[in-house]
Amino acid sequence: MLQTTIHKTVSCVGIGLHSGKQVEMTLRPAAEDTGVLFSVRNGSGSSFISPKPGLVVETGLATTLGNGQDSVSTVEHLLSAVRGMGIDNIQVEINGREVPIMDGSAAPFVYLLKQAGVRRLSKPRKILSFKKPVNFEADGKYIKARPYNGLRIDYTIEFAHPLIGTQHMVLDVTPDNFIAEVAKARTFGFLKEVDYLHANGLALGGSLDNAVVLDDYGLLNSEGLRFDDEFVRHKLLDFVGDMAVMGQPLYGHFEVFASGHAMNNEFLRHIDENRDIYLEEIVLEPRVVPQPEVEREFSGALPSVA
Repeated sequence: MLQTTIHKTVSCVGIGLHSGKQVEMTLRPAAEDTGVLFSVRNGSGSSFISPKPGLVVETGLATTLGNGQDSVSTVEHLLSAVRGMGIDNIQVEINGREVPIMDGSAAPFVYLLKQAGVRRLSKPRKILSFKKPVNFEADGKYIKARPYNGLRIDYTIEFAHPLIGTQHMVLDVTPDNFIAEVAKARTFGFLKEVDYLHANGLALGGSLDNAVVLDDYGLLNSEGLRFDDEFVRHKLLDFVGDMAVMGQPLYGHFEVFASGHAMNNEFLRHIDENRDIYLEEIVLEPRVVPQPEVEREFSGALPSVA
């Protein structure tokens, strides 16, 4: 299996979740072994950040990466789309220090990536695979992982709210499954939390246009839910993005209960610090594919973006 990048440069403009200000983002093709590279524009030029577990500096409202000089926030939905669509190498240019929240899902980023097209490169893909099972537990929450030839996520959430309760989903993450099953699922929150955040100058870009918001009894969004179980689907989407912070595709069967950005990163740090125990790098040998197939753009129907 060969590494991939995008065919052409694409851009978008949106609102930043934290600042509430306009953010510009450009996605550019990248060479083999680049991985995901964030280029954050600042007053003196650009600062570069490659996702690594130890570079996660904030997990409160979203996942934030930092290099001691600059930071880029709300990276998880974009990383989820990149990993879900099987893209290995891409440069993400940010003007505004955060990825735009768009509609609160990964669907707008899937749309952008499909517009860019996916192109295979000349080097084989390198992945990280589990050598043995690992159980990571804290405060009744857990992430369990075991060896698996691919990425399978078995996710359960539990909220004491009449519209959520206990929800469960299992997904083998492939481009088709990712787009069909989780890409459109939006982030969600509770009205009392939103009021508190806004009162304290936080999440200034958050609104009913980019999040599912719940009061004590029901839903505030007039258009309703995109899926009956949109909540667990979004948590699974977040998990794909947070696992992409490892820097390389991570293969395994994950069983997850009630985790969030903070625990996801704690888990990654644990396995990263103990790579010799849990992980091995595997080079996926490229398949023999006719040349026209190798060079074709990623195909498929574009998802509708609300």
